Amino acid sequence: MDASTGPLPNAEVGAVECGPVTAAIVMAPNKKTILERLDAGEIIIGDGGFVFALEKRGYVKAGPWTPEAAAEYPEAVRQLHREFLRAGSTVMQTFTFYASDDKLENRGHTQRFTGCQINEKACDLAREVADEGDALVAGGVSQTPAYLSCRSQDEVKDIFQKQLDVFVKKDVDFLIAEYFEHVEEAEWAVQVLKKTGKPVAATLCIGPEGDMNGVSPGDCAVKLVQAGADIVGINCHFDPEICVKTVKLMKEGVEKAGLKAHYMSQPLAFHTPDCGRQGFIDLPEFPFCLEPRILTRWDMHKYAREAYNAGIRYIGGCCGFEPYHIRALAEELAEERGFQPSGSEKHGPWGEGLAMHTKPWVRARARRDYWEKLKPASGRPYCPSLSTPDNWGVTKGHADLVQQKQATSKEQLEALFKCGQ
Repeated sequence: MDASTGPLPNAEVGAVECGPVTAAIVMAPNKKTILERLDAGEIIIGDGGFVFALEKRGYVKAGPWTPEAAAEYPEAVRQLHREFLRAGSTVMQTFTFYASDDKLENRGHTQRFTGCQINEKACDLAREVADEGDALVAGGVSQTPAYLSCRSQDEVKDIFQKQLDVFVKKDVDFLIAEYFEHVEEAEWAVQVLKKTGKPVAATLCIGPEGDMNGVSPGDCAVKLVQAGADIVGINCHFDPEICVKTVKLMKEGVEKAGLKAHYMSQPLAFHTPDCGRQGFIDLPEFPFCLEPRILTRWDMHKYAREAYNAGIRYIGGCCGFEPYHIRALAEELAEERGFQPSGSEKHGPWGEGLAMHTKPWVRARARRDYWEKLKPASGRPYCPSLSTPDNWGVTKGHADLVQQKQATSKEQLEALFKCGQ
């Protein structure tokens, strides 16, 4: 935040000052660590997708997808954390997705807060809500424009380190390197995060075809474990069915290599059977017309069970996941976990609350087999079931992916419009 502008109306004064890294200033309650929980066989329920949820609520800008809302509109971020906690989440991820300075300054995106200020406030919000329950705080880093622009390993690692300095200062419980299309960059992130001595999770946004350079899921997982990741898996870009399939391939690779790890899955809440290697960002509906693809709460029950049966014990969601989706995961696995989430107080299992409805035909739907067998209609008679992905096929090293601080020019956009016709 520029000192000349003063605090914004919704910002919480005094909460985002940054300074040198010193001893931790936030002490977590005496909770079991993420690895103690996983080693004991506990099921970890992750949270959902903050950037999509907050964009729909008017607090995040589509395009940059950056998390300045943590400092600018903290109450919106705090409330979403609370809704995920009530729905059953046992991890509060800091809202620090794309909170690196190179991303915050990319393509003319004007910032009123520094990356340090955003990361600090995001940690405070996550800790505040986590301590209202038995949840842990995970500090997260993600892929960088610097890597796509072919910057050096040291330069990319310096970007991760800058975020990590805040996570160490705020004493988060563990760390996540998430949303990486290239396993090489994810390895670099894990190597930086591992220096803290805290547990490290690493998730790639890839499908069964592997990363953008064609490295298989199994080989990707081995590389991440060898780099120091304690937990490996998949997040974003693909639906639960594809993500669980990909994590299975990762698990097979790790076991074949004689290594050990825990596994996690945080997929999209959108059906993506028609996606290619790049995932849902290649779909013509991305990002503003994805709603017809949203998974129902009953789809989430199926996902939770399939993930559990695959040996995945950290089960959550990414873009499109709302609190009711997370509640469905927690409800499906309530018997294994030994309790229901607080949010189930207002939600009868498998629609049993419909028995109280005034209309008899709706009361007739108060049963599990009705919802399990239902094939939901879209109400769009002239729309196709599947799309044709754009599939431009560009990745690191391609001129179109070299990033810039300047706003995208009119000439650059016109060239892209011609390519997309």
